Amino acid sequence: MLTESHFHAPWWARNPHLQTILPKWLRRTPARFVAERFELQDGDFVDLAWSGEVSVDERPLVVVFHGLEGSIHSHYAKGLFAHLQREGREAVLMHFRGCSGEPNRHLQAYHSGAIGDAQEVIAELSQRFPGKPLIAIGFSLGGNMLVNLLARACPAALQAAVVVSAPLQLASCAERVNQGFSKVYQNYLLRTMRRNLLSKISNQQQASERWQPKQVEQIATLRDFDEQVTAPLHGFHSASHYYQSCSGLPLLRQIPIPTLVIHAADDPFMSHAVIPRPEQLSPTVRYELSQRGGHVGFLHGTPWRPRFWLDERISRWLDECLQGQYDSSCAPRP
Repeated sequence: MLTESHFHAPWWARNPHLQTILPKWLRRTPARFVAERFELQDGDFVDLAWSGEVSVDERPLVVVFHGLEGSIHSHYAKGLFAHLQREGREAVLMHFRGCSGEPNRHLQAYHSGAIGDAQEVIAELSQRFPGKPLIAIGFSLGGNMLVNLLARACPAALQAAVVVSAPLQLASCAERVNQGFSKVYQNYLLRTMRRNLLSKISNQQQASERWQPKQVEQIATLRDFDEQVTAPLHGFHSASHYYQSCSGLPLLRQIPIPTLVIHAADDPFMSHAVIPRPEQLSPTVRYELSQRGGHVGFLHGTPWRPRFWLDERISRWLDECLQGQYDSSCAPRP
């Protein structure tokens, strides 16, 4: 189902860049979490961040996937954790490889379609907490990865999902973020990506044999990074091949579980190419489109008391799905 969102941007935050940037500065509360290192089968690791001790009852466990170069300290992740903690809900965030503050061991890292690590973590959670339903939430790149996971190999333990501001058409998003003011976001991300790769070059022989520091420092766009680093490192022929193989838009019709997709038409990371047609959606997918909201923004309320609509909408979705108070677009999996 493709439907209009109930979100309406307030008069003081109608600009997409304000919606995108302000939450980073308005969420001042530090993240409270318990860290765990999870060893992967290939000898690498990912770090988990837990909202606290997890009970053995049948309350759901929310599994969160962050965006490109994000972490538990990203404003949307720490804000959601704090919100869920206040509501008495349990959550765990999986850091993608190399995103928790310590470089991962292997040369390979993560990308928009890399679902293997998430599969391993969810399998472990299912084993540890066999009576708990799992609900996955993916932001931005983590949302596109989650769409790939749901469509290609949906774990049995997952009962529902939320996808927020996901770059479901990767090629168009790489083009959009290289235009106008959006280059500010691109440059911000590239600084971190180049720094992390340069760190690997200085510490890993495989990396130093593949790239030269000067070559890395000259990477000027996300598409260039994907062409020179992401694609060859993860078995793709080119950035175009990577984008075509991993874009989530064509996979929305294959999602088998209740999934809420939240997107703003003015997202400065994306063009309208990421917005699906109704016939591209699975009957279990509810796609809520707002005209404003920016990228993982959705601020409302007043300037002196801002509110974070995303947290509120996610909570309502969790309640609807868990209590069975939803329409056919959120029907239980057969």
